[in-house]
Order: sequence, then C-alpha cells, then structure tokens
Amino acid sequence: MLDELFPLLKAVLVVPLTLLPIINPPSVAPVFVATVGTDRAVVSSLARQVAVNAFFVVAGSLLIGTYVLDFFGISLPIVRIGGGLLVASAGWRMLHSREDDEVRSAAALQSTALSNDALQRKSFYPLTFPLMTGPGTIAASIALGAQIPGSPILYLAHATTAVAGAALTAAVIYLSNRHAGAMLGRLGPLGTLVMMRLAAFILLCMGLDILWTGWLELNAAPRAT
Repeated sequence: MLDELFPLLKAVLVVPLTLLPIINPPSVAPVFVATVGTDRAVVSSLARQVAVNAFFVVAGSLLIGTYVLDFFGISLPIVRIGGGLLVASAGWRMLHSREDDEVRSAAALQSTALSNDALQRKSFYPLTFPLMTGPGTIAASIALGAQIPGSPILYLAHATTAVAGAALTAAVIYLSNRHAGAMLGRLGPLGTLVMMRLAAFILLCMGLDILWTGWLELNAAPRAT
C-alpha cells in the first residue's frame, strides 16, 4: 500500500515544492497588508479570493498552458519578458508611490476606505498576478504541465494530482496572507513603511531578473531560417 501511495504523494507535492520557492508568499506580506489594511473581515475575504485566483492560474497553467502558448505561437521566454516588465513596473510604482495615496491611507487607517469592488479588482491585479503567480510561476507551471502524458487515462490521473498540488499551493498562499498582518504588526508604522520600501525595491529587482532571464533564453533559442 505504501509503495503505491508514495508515487501519488510525490506527484502531488512536486507542484507546491516547485512553485512555493518561486512564489515566496511571506515576501508579499507587506504588499498585501498595504493594499487591504488590517481589518480582519477584509483580510480574510481578500486572502481567500487571492488563494482562489492563484489556484485557477496555477491549475490552468498546468493543464492548458502549453496548448494556449502553442495556439498563439508564444514562447516561454516571451512570457518571462512580458511578465518581468509587469513585475518591475509594479515595484517601480510602489517605490515611488506617495505617502498619501489611497491604498496606503486605507492601510494606515486600518479601515476599508477602498470600496469592495476596488479591493476585489486588486485581488487579481496586482496581488494574484504578477505578485503571487507571476511569469516565473506560470512558466514553471507550464513546464510541469508539459510532462503530463497525452493518453486519456494517464492524463486524467496526472491532471488530478496536478490539481491537488495546485490546491495545496493555494492553501499555503491563503495562510500566509491571512496572517500577514500579525507578522507585520510587531514592526509598527515606521517598520512597516521601511519593509514596504524594501519589498518594492526587491520586487523591482525580481522583475528585472525575470526579464533578463527571458531575454537570455530568447537569445539562446535556435533561430528559424
């Protein structure tokens, strides 16, 4: 029995073990808190929504990502370059945002000054994409999905384990965001501001690194003649 369960468990765990180091949920905690504030109801709702969004992005990339890229003729290096630009742009805006902008004010006042519609929109951009499930995560998910066999029975079995792995990844994202306020609460307003600036700079560097990786992969790819 254990010999039969071990390959199944390994197939489920390979998704979170591959993606979570790329996603690095704790690194997004300052951005999450600055966006949604510390109101428990809002934090819980948005953490759940971001986790659901992340699940669908990861599961979709695993199951149909290769087919979508093939259909549009898009290569993985181009996905990295485009996504890197988005991540770097988000980091640049955070780094140069004004202290009194509406998101920061809502977080500082620990209120729900932003409307529910605005918060729901932010649950996908920028919290889910590109911060949580950015181009690196999508590219890694597509690479994992490319290993799923094509025969119907094997595809169904591997797809089921892949979806279970995506659900486990989303659960970790939810727990990290749900308790992000507690992690940052001990820093105080000044500490949180410093952390936000550092996170913005790191985000900018991550975007440039993703862009550069995509550029190198694109130049290394064989040229069509």
